[in-house]
Amino acid sequence: MNILCVGGGPGGLFSAIAARLADPRHRVTVVERRPDAGTYGWGIAVSRAGDPRDDLLAGVRATDPSTARALEDCALPWSGQHVSLGDAPPVHLGGSGYCIGRQRLIDVLVDRARATGVDVRFGAEVADLGRAAAEHDLVVLADGAGSRLRRSWAGRFRTVERAGRNVHVWLNCPTALADFTYAFEPTPAGWIWFYGYPYAPDASTVIVECSPETWAGLGFDAMEDAATMASLSRRFARHLDGRPLQSRPDERGRSPWAHFPMITNERWYAGNVVLVGDCAHTAHFSIGSGTKLALQDAAALGRAVASRAPDELPPALQCYQDRRLPVVRALQRDAEQSAGWFEHVERRARLDPVAFGYSLRTRKMAPADENQEFRGSSLEYGLHRATQWRVGRAARRTLAATRRAALRG
Repeated sequence: MNILCVGGGPGGLFSAIAARLADPRHRVTVVERRPDAGTYGWGIAVSRAGDPRDDLLAGVRATDPSTARALEDCALPWSGQHVSLGDAPPVHLGGSGYCIGRQRLIDVLVDRARATGVDVRFGAEVADLGRAAAEHDLVVLADGAGSRLRRSWAGRFRTVERAGRNVHVWLNCPTALADFTYAFEPTPAGWIWFYGYPYAPDASTVIVECSPETWAGLGFDAMEDAATMASLSRRFARHLDGRPLQSRPDERGRSPWAHFPMITNERWYAGNVVLVGDCAHTAHFSIGSGTKLALQDAAALGRAVASRAPDELPPALQCYQDRRLPVVRALQRDAEQSAGWFEHVERRARLDPVAFGYSLRTRKMAPADENQEFRGSSLEYGLHRATQWRVGRAARRTLAATRRAALRG
């Protein structure tokens, strides 16, 4: 088949790799409108899954061990999460995972795609989706949540888009945080916080978030980028070793604040056009699954179209949708629950720091009684309190490693 992948991000590139590996007879082209292999992000974070088979690298390895090895070589592990609520001592949450610089991720995928025979073209753009569909056997749309092409066929995909309530901005900090960090700071206009994690020995991704009322109350709605970065750097200085926050301002010189786009599509394909990654679905960044889902979509699509002729595409694409849609919908429900937790930080910040940390860690659960999750009599809450001591954290890490090994075996 003649396959066109639109979008040079992880989903588009790995779709091309998976298709070529599944059937080397496929002619695969990736087009990306950016002029080179540069990318807009800083780094991605991946939590180790309870089931190792659901891990990002494990999923990549099942499709392409070569790509998995290259990504594993540049992954930076983190062990432990902590949350700081104002001036209170940090609360430990457990967990482990790894981070990968987004530029390094793209470089690995571009190199691997070309090595498998994919034609990767930068500075190229698809103007008309109907024409592209007529000229190719299969068109893979992997050009992100804001895909202009998907929107042009929104009625066929039955797309629903809505914006999250809070505003956020993705930033870089030239220092490596010790672990995955949540820092919540009170201001006269309300709470503001960040999620931070190291993606290189000397750099961390920092995602700052707050309510729209706090954002406007602190003047960020009218502030230029330099002033915004100086203000945020001062506010979070004690968490960042005094290092400055850095952004990529827009053409007006403003920091790229945004509301998270929540995307669903009832149908993931229309004719010979199929959706992958954020173009098909989004999951709030607070659960850190966007890249993993895109790579899983790509692998599943590659398997579905392996050795298929063009006239066999409809059942293949239906199979792809049937396998991926339930998995993604379940994770989107978790993501929506998580996003909702952060939309009500003002209320939860009244808890004592240990209970606040527990609420954050269990935010994807929805207890019938909202106060029940904070009761110290529960076993889970008791374990959470125990891990506030070093010996408790060591025991928790040992137990988690044992569980992962048992599942792997």
